Amino acid sequence: MPLGTLDRTPPPFFKQGPSALTRLVSFSALAFFLMVADTRFALTHALRAAAATVLHPMQRALLVPVNAWNDVDGYFAGLQHARSAESRAREELARQAVRSLRVEQLEVENARLRTLLGLSQRLTVHSQAAEVLYEASDPYTRKVFIDRGSVQGVALGAPVIDDAGVVGQVTRVYPLSSEVTLINDKDAAIPVLNTRTQQRGAAYGHPADGGLELRFMAGNADVQAGDVMHTSGVDGVYPGGLPVARVVRVDRRADSAFAKIVLVPLGRPDSARHVMVLEPVGLQAPLRTDETVSAAAAASAASAAHGGRARGHGAQASAPGGHR
Repeated sequence: MPLGTLDRTPPPFFKQGPSALTRLVSFSALAFFLMVADTRFALTHALRAAAATVLHPMQRALLVPVNAWNDVDGYFAGLQHARSAESRAREELARQAVRSLRVEQLEVENARLRTLLGLSQRLTVHSQAAEVLYEASDPYTRKVFIDRGSVQGVALGAPVIDDAGVVGQVTRVYPLSSEVTLINDKDAAIPVLNTRTQQRGAAYGHPADGGLELRFMAGNADVQAGDVMHTSGVDGVYPGGLPVARVVRVDRRADSAFAKIVLVPLGRPDSARHVMVLEPVGLQAPLRTDETVSAAAAASAASAAHGGRARGHGAQASAPGGHR
Protein backbone atom coordinates (compact mmCIF):
# COMPACT_ATOMS: atom_id res chain seq x y z
CA MET A 1 0.00 0.00 0.00
CA PRO A 2 1.54 3.34 -1.05
CA LEU A 3 2.46 5.77 1.76
CA GLY A 4 0.86 8.73 -0.04
CA THR A 5 -2.60 7.21 0.32
CA LEU A 6 -2.41 7.00 4.15
CA ASP A 7 -4.88 9.23 6.08
CA ARG A 8 -2.90 11.62 8.27
CA THR A 9 -5.89 13.20 10.09
CA PRO A 10 -6.10 12.46 13.84
CA PRO A 11 -8.58 9.86 14.83
CA PRO A 12 -11.91 11.01 16.23
CA PHE A 13 -10.75 10.03 19.77
CA PHE A 14 -8.34 13.09 20.00
CA LYS A 15 -10.83 15.65 18.64
CA GLN A 16 -12.12 17.45 21.81
CA GLY A 17 -13.75 20.88 21.59
CA PRO A 18 -12.95 23.81 19.30
CA SER A 19 -9.68 24.40 17.62
CA ALA A 20 -6.75 26.24 19.16
CA LEU A 21 -7.33 29.38 17.08
CA THR A 22 -10.93 29.50 18.19
CA ARG A 23 -9.93 29.18 21.83
CA LEU A 24 -7.30 31.98 21.44
CA VAL A 25 -9.78 34.37 19.91
CA SER A 26 -12.44 33.53 22.48
CA PHE A 27 -10.20 33.96 25.48
CA SER A 28 -8.74 37.17 24.09
CA ALA A 29 -12.18 38.61 23.62
CA LEU A 30 -13.17 37.51 27.13
CA ALA A 31 -10.07 39.12 28.61
CA PHE A 32 -10.71 42.35 26.75
CA PHE A 33 -14.32 42.35 27.89
CA LEU A 34 -13.35 41.78 31.50
CA MET A 35 -10.79 44.57 31.37
CA VAL A 36 -13.31 47.00 29.92
CA ALA A 37 -16.00 45.88 32.35
CA ASP A 38 -13.66 46.14 35.33
CA THR A 39 -12.54 49.58 34.24
CA ARG A 40 -16.09 50.78 33.67
CA PHE A 41 -18.12 48.96 36.31
CA ALA A 42 -15.49 47.50 38.77
CA LEU A 43 -16.98 44.05 38.34
CA THR A 44 -13.89 42.19 39.60
CA HIS A 45 -13.10 44.49 42.54
CA ALA A 46 -14.66 42.18 45.07
CA LEU A 47 -12.87 39.20 43.53
CA ARG A 48 -9.52 40.96 43.66
CA ALA A 49 -10.10 42.04 47.24
CA ALA A 50 -10.92 38.49 48.25
CA ALA A 51 -7.85 37.14 46.42
CA ALA A 52 -5.60 39.78 48.00
CA THR A 53 -6.98 38.91 51.46
CA VAL A 54 -6.36 35.23 50.93
CA LEU A 55 -2.87 35.76 49.49
CA HIS A 56 -1.74 38.38 52.05
CA PRO A 57 -0.44 35.88 54.65
CA MET A 58 1.49 34.07 51.95
CA GLN A 59 2.97 37.34 50.72
CA ARG A 60 4.00 38.30 54.25
CA ALA A 61 5.56 34.90 54.79
CA LEU A 62 7.49 35.15 51.53
CA LEU A 63 8.69 38.66 52.44
CA VAL A 64 10.17 37.55 55.79
CA PRO A 65 13.44 36.14 54.37
CA VAL A 66 13.72 39.05 51.93
CA ASN A 67 13.31 41.61 54.72
CA ALA A 68 15.69 39.68 56.95
CA TRP A 69 18.32 39.66 54.23
CA ASN A 70 17.85 43.36 53.61
CA ASP A 71 18.12 44.06 57.36
CA VAL A 72 21.32 42.03 57.68
CA ASP A 73 22.80 43.67 54.62
CA GLY A 74 21.84 47.12 55.91
CA TYR A 75 23.30 46.33 59.34
CA PHE A 76 26.68 45.34 57.95
CA ALA A 77 26.66 48.27 55.51
CA GLY A 78 25.86 50.65 58.37
CA LEU A 79 28.52 49.04 60.54
CA GLN A 80 31.11 49.47 57.82
CA HIS A 81 30.04 53.08 57.31
CA ALA A 82 30.21 53.74 61.06
CA ARG A 83 33.68 52.23 61.25
CA SER A 84 34.85 54.35 58.33
CA ALA A 85 33.34 57.46 59.93
CA GLU A 86 34.99 56.60 63.25
CA SER A 87 38.35 56.11 61.55
CA ARG A 88 38.03 59.45 59.77
CA ALA A 89 36.96 61.11 63.02
CA ARG A 90 39.96 59.65 64.85
CA GLU A 91 42.32 60.85 62.12
CA GLU A 92 40.78 64.31 62.20
CA LEU A 93 40.96 64.34 66.00
CA ALA A 94 44.63 63.38 65.85
CA ARG A 95 45.29 66.14 63.32
CA GLN A 96 43.41 68.64 65.46
CA ALA A 97 45.36 67.52 68.54
CA VAL A 98 48.66 67.94 66.71
CA ARG A 99 47.52 71.32 65.41
CA SER A 100 46.43 72.34 68.90
CA LEU A 101 49.75 71.29 70.39
CA ARG A 102 51.56 73.14 67.62
CA VAL A 103 49.50 76.26 68.27
CA GLU A 104 50.22 76.04 72.01
CA GLN A 105 53.92 75.53 71.29
CA LEU A 106 53.95 78.52 68.95
CA GLU A 107 52.17 80.63 71.56
CA VAL A 108 54.75 79.67 74.19
CA GLU A 109 57.62 80.37 71.78
CA ASN A 110 56.03 83.67 70.79
CA ALA A 111 55.72 84.69 74.44
CA ARG A 112 59.33 83.73 75.09
CA LEU A 113 60.49 85.66 72.02
CA ARG A 114 58.58 88.73 73.18
CA THR A 115 60.18 88.38 76.60
CA LEU A 116 63.60 88.06 74.98
CA LEU A 117 62.91 91.13 72.86
CA GLY A 118 61.94 93.12 75.93
CA LEU A 119 64.98 91.82 77.79
CA SER A 120 67.32 92.82 74.95
CA GLN A 121 65.90 96.34 75.05
CA ARG A 122 66.56 96.58 78.80
CA LEU A 123 70.10 95.23 78.63
CA THR A 124 72.95 97.71 78.51
CA VAL A 125 75.22 95.32 76.61
CA HIS A 126 75.20 94.40 72.96
CA SER A 127 73.10 91.30 72.26
CA GLN A 128 71.76 89.26 69.36
CA ALA A 129 69.14 86.54 69.06
CA ALA A 130 70.08 82.97 68.16
CA GLU A 131 68.37 79.62 67.73
CA VAL A 132 69.54 76.30 69.12
CA LEU A 133 70.30 73.94 66.25
CA TYR A 134 71.11 70.66 67.98
CA GLU A 135 72.74 69.12 71.03
CA ALA A 136 76.30 67.83 71.17
CA SER A 137 76.67 64.12 70.46
CA ASP A 138 78.67 63.49 73.63
CA PRO A 139 76.22 62.09 76.23
CA TYR A 140 78.52 63.06 79.11
CA THR A 141 78.38 66.79 78.41
CA ARG A 142 75.69 69.45 78.33
CA LYS A 143 76.45 71.38 75.16
CA VAL A 144 74.39 72.76 72.29
CA PHE A 145 75.12 74.50 69.00
CA ILE A 146 73.51 77.78 67.95
CA ASP A 147 73.13 79.34 64.49
CA ARG A 148 75.40 82.34 65.14
CA GLY A 149 79.17 82.41 64.73
CA SER A 150 82.14 84.67 64.18
CA VAL A 151 80.58 86.04 60.99
CA GLN A 152 77.73 87.44 63.09
CA GLY A 153 80.14 88.79 65.71
CA VAL A 154 79.85 86.10 68.39
CA ALA A 155 82.85 86.24 70.74
CA LEU A 156 84.45 83.42 72.67
CA GLY A 157 83.13 83.32 76.23
CA ALA A 158 79.95 85.22 75.38
CA PRO A 159 77.11 84.66 77.90
CA VAL A 160 73.96 83.00 76.57
CA ILE A 161 70.57 83.61 78.21
CA ASP A 162 66.94 82.83 77.55
CA ASP A 163 63.83 84.68 78.68
CA ALA A 164 64.14 83.31 82.25
CA GLY A 165 67.86 83.40 83.01
CA VAL A 166 71.38 82.32 82.13
CA VAL A 167 71.64 79.07 80.15
CA GLY A 168 75.34 78.85 79.29
CA GLN A 169 78.46 80.33 77.76
CA VAL A 170 80.02 80.19 74.29
CA THR A 171 83.08 77.93 74.50
CA ARG A 172 83.87 77.45 70.83
CA VAL A 173 83.19 79.72 67.86
CA TYR A 174 82.91 78.70 64.20
CA PRO A 175 82.20 80.96 61.24
CA LEU A 176 78.47 80.20 61.08
CA SER A 177 77.78 78.46 64.38
CA SER A 178 78.97 78.33 67.97
CA GLU A 179 79.22 75.76 70.73
CA VAL A 180 77.54 76.68 74.00
CA THR A 181 78.39 74.90 77.24
CA LEU A 182 75.30 74.89 79.45
CA ILE A 183 75.50 75.96 83.08
CA ASN A 184 74.54 72.46 84.28
CA ASP A 185 77.55 70.91 82.53
CA LYS A 186 80.05 69.25 84.87
CA ASP A 187 82.82 71.64 83.76
CA ALA A 188 80.74 74.83 83.91
CA ALA A 189 81.20 77.46 86.61
CA ILE A 190 79.65 80.87 87.10
CA PRO A 191 80.15 83.51 89.84
CA VAL A 192 76.87 84.30 91.56
CA LEU A 193 75.50 86.70 94.15
CA ASN A 194 72.86 85.87 96.74
CA THR A 195 70.26 88.59 96.29
CA ARG A 196 69.09 88.24 99.90
CA THR A 197 72.45 88.41 101.69
CA GLN A 198 74.63 89.96 98.94
CA GLN A 199 77.12 87.16 99.53
CA ARG A 200 79.17 86.07 96.54
CA GLY A 201 79.95 82.50 95.58
CA ALA A 202 80.60 80.19 92.65
CA ALA A 203 78.00 77.84 91.17
CA TYR A 204 79.24 74.71 89.41
CA GLY A 205 77.38 72.39 87.10
CA HIS A 206 76.01 69.29 88.82
CA PRO A 207 74.52 66.92 86.20
CA ALA A 208 73.67 64.29 88.82
CA ASP A 209 70.96 66.54 90.27
CA GLY A 210 70.15 68.14 86.92
CA GLY A 211 71.19 71.58 88.10
CA LEU A 212 74.03 73.35 89.88
CA GLU A 213 75.88 73.24 93.18
CA LEU A 214 77.11 76.18 95.23
CA ARG A 215 80.49 74.97 96.42
CA PHE A 216 82.98 76.10 99.06
CA MET A 217 80.35 77.74 101.22
CA ALA A 218 80.94 77.45 104.97
CA GLY A 219 78.66 75.18 106.91
CA ASN A 220 77.28 78.13 108.86
CA ALA A 221 76.83 80.35 105.80
CA ASP A 222 73.56 82.27 105.63
CA VAL A 223 72.01 80.36 102.73
CA GLN A 224 68.40 79.16 102.75
CA ALA A 225 66.17 77.22 100.41
CA GLY A 226 64.44 79.68 98.11
CA ASP A 227 67.34 82.13 97.86
CA VAL A 228 67.79 83.46 94.32
CA MET A 229 71.22 83.70 92.77
CA HIS A 230 72.13 86.32 90.16
CA THR A 231 75.35 86.93 88.29
CA SER A 232 77.77 88.95 90.39
CA GLY A 233 79.38 90.73 87.42
CA VAL A 234 82.90 90.53 88.88
CA ASP A 235 84.31 88.02 86.40
CA GLY A 236 84.44 90.34 83.39
CA VAL A 237 82.20 87.99 81.37
CA TYR A 238 78.63 88.02 82.70
CA PRO A 239 76.82 91.30 83.25
CA GLY A 240 75.67 91.70 86.83
CA GLY A 241 72.08 91.01 87.83
CA LEU A 242 71.20 88.18 85.42
CA PRO A 243 69.02 85.46 87.03
CA VAL A 244 70.94 82.20 87.42
CA ALA A 245 69.41 79.73 89.87
CA ARG A 246 67.34 79.17 93.01
CA VAL A 247 68.44 77.25 96.10
CA VAL A 248 66.38 74.07 96.55
CA ARG A 249 68.32 72.20 99.22
CA VAL A 250 70.95 73.00 101.87
CA ASP A 251 72.70 70.07 103.58
CA ARG A 252 74.86 70.95 106.58
CA ARG A 253 76.94 68.01 107.74
CA ALA A 254 78.99 67.81 110.91
CA ASP A 255 81.79 65.88 109.19
CA SER A 256 82.38 68.61 106.59
CA ALA A 257 83.38 72.24 106.89
CA PHE A 258 81.34 73.12 103.80
CA ALA A 259 77.62 72.92 103.20
CA LYS A 260 76.20 71.12 100.20
CA ILE A 261 73.94 73.61 98.46
CA VAL A 262 71.92 72.38 95.46
CA LEU A 263 70.52 74.89 92.97
CA VAL A 264 68.01 74.60 90.16
CA PRO A 265 68.50 76.84 87.08
CA LEU A 266 65.97 79.59 86.56
CA GLY A 267 66.50 79.35 82.82
CA ARG A 268 65.86 76.29 80.67
CA PRO A 269 69.31 75.09 79.60
CA ASP A 270 68.04 71.68 78.49
CA SER A 271 64.98 72.88 76.58
CA ALA A 272 65.64 76.44 75.41
CA ARG A 273 65.26 76.90 71.67
CA HIS A 274 65.54 80.66 71.25
CA VAL A 275 68.32 82.39 73.19
CA MET A 276 70.14 85.70 73.39
CA VAL A 277 73.92 85.94 72.98
CA LEU A 278 75.46 88.79 74.96
CA GLU A 279 78.77 90.48 74.41
CA PRO A 280 81.24 89.69 77.23
CA VAL A 281 81.65 92.53 79.68
CA GLY A 282 85.44 92.51 79.20
CA LEU A 283 85.06 93.37 75.51
CA GLN A 284 83.02 96.49 76.27
CA ALA A 285 85.83 98.41 78.03
CA PRO A 286 87.09 101.27 75.82
CA LEU A 287 90.51 100.65 74.30
CA ARG A 288 93.32 103.29 74.33
CA THR A 289 94.08 103.80 70.69
CA ASP A 290 96.84 106.01 69.29
CA GLU A 291 94.34 108.72 68.44
CA THR A 292 93.00 108.67 71.99
CA VAL A 293 96.52 108.95 73.44
CA SER A 294 97.38 111.82 71.05
CA ALA A 295 94.19 113.66 71.95
CA ALA A 296 94.88 113.23 75.66
CA ALA A 297 98.47 114.53 75.22
CA ALA A 298 97.26 117.54 73.25
CA ALA A 299 94.66 118.32 75.92
CA SER A 300 97.33 118.04 78.63
CA ALA A 301 99.70 120.37 76.73
CA ALA A 302 96.95 122.91 76.20
CA SER A 303 96.08 122.82 79.88
CA ALA A 304 99.75 123.34 80.85
CA ALA A 305 100.12 126.28 78.44
CA HIS A 306 96.97 127.90 79.80
CA GLY A 307 98.28 127.51 83.35
CA GLY A 308 101.66 129.13 82.39
CA ARG A 309 99.95 132.14 80.84
CA ALA A 310 97.83 132.57 83.93
CA ARG A 311 100.87 132.54 86.19
CA GLY A 312 102.65 135.14 83.93
CA HIS A 313 99.71 137.56 84.21
CA GLY A 314 99.69 137.13 87.96
CA ALA A 315 103.41 138.05 88.24
CA GLN A 316 102.95 141.19 86.12
CA ALA A 317 100.05 142.29 88.27
CA SER A 318 101.99 141.89 91.53
CA ALA A 319 105.19 143.75 90.32
CA PRO A 320 103.82 147.37 90.55
CA GLY A 321 102.55 146.77 94.03
CA GLY A 322 105.97 145.63 95.23
CA HIS A 323 107.70 148.54 93.60
CA ARG A 324 105.61 151.06 95.50
